[in-house]
Amino acid sequence: MTGTLVRLLLADDHPIVRAGLRAVLETEPGLVVVAEAATAEDAVARAALGDIDVVLMDLQFGAGMTGAEATAAITARPGAPRVLIVTTYDTDADTLPAIEAGATGYLLKDAPPEDLASAVRTAAGGGTALAPSVADRLMNRMRMPGTALTRREAEVLTLVAGGLSNRAIADRLQLTEGTVKSHLARSYTKLGVDSRTAAVAAATELGLIRR
Repeated sequence: MTGTLVRLLLADDHPIVRAGLRAVLETEPGLVVVAEAATAEDAVARAALGDIDVVLMDLQFGAGMTGAEATAAITARPGAPRVLIVTTYDTDADTLPAIEAGATGYLLKDAPPEDLASAVRTAAGGGTALAPSVADRLMNRMRMPGTALTRREAEVLTLVAGGLSNRAIADRLQLTEGTVKSHLARSYTKLGVDSRTAAVAAATELGLIRR
């Protein structure tokens, strides 16, 4: 950072969301929005220029790179800016890939403005800022590791929830159909169920997948 000034990049594919974030953040002393990006790819390229301290990153950008993938690309560089996820999604299938990718914070878009500004400053200082629901879920995951789905298991169940067959899921994820069945079998065991419908219902109730 330069002095106490925190330079921000807003990465979101919705102009109204970017405008709202800018309006909130630019009223805060010491925070300045220096750039915006409408795609994850643009966010990676802009963050690489070296004049950003914190990237506020959405998770979903439609076609192309996801916010988690962009986060991994950004944080892999030496001297990378911090990445604060700002999204509407808080399931394990969303939060875990983003945190594993290197995000230092995870906030929901309905957070109060003061929480957003505080999270930005925390991220800029190298700290971790998590939405309460996300923090609670991560703690529960640590307390009950036996029920936690792997990223791939969550992906498979999410596609099951979308109505895809095992063959379609295999094609989508570039896996064999046998591997898809293995992921489902492990998910059934972890969730204590014996069918696709029950697995989707249980995983949704536990916040492990998004429907």
